[in-house]
Amino acid sequence: MGESANVLEIANDGGIRKLTLSRPDVLNSFNNALLDALNKAVRDAERDNSVRCVVITGAGRGFSAGQDLADVSDRYKSDAPIELGAHIRERYNPLISKIRSLEKPVIAAVNGVAAGAGCSLALACDMRIAAESASFIEAFINVGLVPDSGSTFMLPRLIGLSHAIEMAITGRKVKADEALRIGLVNSVVPDADLAAETQKLASRLASLPTKAIGLTKRAMNAAWNNELDTQLDYEAMLQTAAGQTKDHREGIAAFLEKREAKFNQG
Repeated sequence: MGESANVLEIANDGGIRKLTLSRPDVLNSFNNALLDALNKAVRDAERDNSVRCVVITGAGRGFSAGQDLADVSDRYKSDAPIELGAHIRERYNPLISKIRSLEKPVIAAVNGVAAGAGCSLALACDMRIAAESASFIEAFINVGLVPDSGSTFMLPRLIGLSHAIEMAITGRKVKADEALRIGLVNSVVPDADLAAETQKLASRLASLPTKAIGLTKRAMNAAWNNELDTQLDYEAMLQTAAGQTKDHREGIAAFLEKREAKFNQG
């Protein structure tokens, strides 16, 4: 089988779809094969009703070092103008958009470095669990480029404008403990516990009403651009949709009957 069949490992476990970037020899940096496989895997997770939570992580000692520069080195063998936007629009932007619009929870389990577009990928996920050895680097400035793949959108919303600009224009490494302090990650765990802690969180999320989670993501995404009155009306509309699900009825019944709810009905 070719490289495209091996660059992304896909595993299923009790409603959890785990996507493992698998180019460990180059710190899971992105080539076209990996980006295409990841785009397809996220689309497939969206369409598969058995998937209730998605986990993205990296094989080996890193999450992702970003774009594999060796994979695009031919562009720099002449003096012709470099056109990077088409590549970003074709492969990176659809991936980030799909993760943000995916109406299922997405966890980044960050093992080691997340740099450049690898950092952007982690930021696009709904939650981030970092190993103690993890680090985050907006590395674009180090090669004279601008943060892309959603970093300029997500980063200031997560950590504030001042911290975001500092990360973006200095390209300095933010280690896991600092990432937790400034709100870049949700939790930091010992390296040896990353898989187990991620599994625990993913299992919890997979047991919750997926439709309500999806509608919550939809509301949060819309809130970035809506005024208050518009958002209040949008919440009411989404609440009508949530109230008509079987999971809502199950939640109410479980509360009244003083038992644990079993959310899996949509």
